[in-house]
Amino acid sequence: MERTLLILPLLLASCAPAPAQPAAPTTIVSLNPCTDAILAEVADPAQILALSSYSSDPAASSMDVAKARRFRAVSGAVEEVAALRPALVIGSTFTPPATSAAFAQMGLRFAAFGVADTVEESKAQVREIAALAGHPERADLLNAQIDRALAEAAPPPGPLVPAIVWQSGGMVPGQGTLIADLLARTGFTNAAALRGLKQADLLPLEQMLAAPPRVIFTAGNPLANEDRMLAHPALRALTGTLRAPLNPALLWCGGPSIPKTVARLTAVRRELGQTSPRVLRQAQHERMLGSPQSPLSLSLSKAARETGPTK
Repeated sequence: MERTLLILPLLLASCAPAPAQPAAPTTIVSLNPCTDAILAEVADPAQILALSSYSSDPAASSMDVAKARRFRAVSGAVEEVAALRPALVIGSTFTPPATSAAFAQMGLRFAAFGVADTVEESKAQVREIAALAGHPERADLLNAQIDRALAEAAPPPGPLVPAIVWQSGGMVPGQGTLIADLLARTGFTNAAALRGLKQADLLPLEQMLAAPPRVIFTAGNPLANEDRMLAHPALRALTGTLRAPLNPALLWCGGPSIPKTVARLTAVRRELGQTSPRVLRQAQHERMLGSPQSPLSLSLSKAARETGPTK
């Protein structure tokens, strides 16, 4: 009897189900520089089979290039991705339908992400990518960094500062873009939108000279021929306007780029706060005279003509 009692627990233990083994981490290939940057923050390195080749290119990357180069780089060709046998492929909504259909035929799960136009949309993407990678808690950490950066950058009460982000070839971002949201959150207003300009519209040099904003964020390549306009000598006549360079890589994506963009915008706004009241009054006076027919505008346009063409 005693022997039976001793054996019984052993028999019961042998009938119990084996402990569940943890699921293997999802292996992922990312084909978009914006999802690259987020994935590198929320996934384990071993999960990332490859990132897009854009992230290894300093001219196209939205993340630290040295970090991106630790991973394999892919162009996005279906055969190239399939050879890696990922459990998940992450791309953009601009991925050609034929490509996403090919992934489906090969049994590869594909998740597409669009362009985030607001901070909240970007944070939602962070949460979704972290969940796909199996680490939802890491989204909380990254989004907390974004919230903290925005809280620290909150402007003091008062009117917003008119600013224009001037990109390559004179292109400006319109309203309803992530940079417009960040401008508003850091004490600026998108002066391009106030002019009726939309996303990817062009703002010629003459119009900029005729009615300049308080700040011009130049987001171009100073060595590119099409960007000569962003540093045109005639802009030096705008004594009431601050010209501040802005790394164009900060305009492409959200996620971990947001704190960096906010830091730059905040630094420029604080620089404005150190400007003397006399210069501010002069700037306000110049903007009041800044119609296309004002003496100030005519002299600036003349300066632009004398320095030669911008294209």
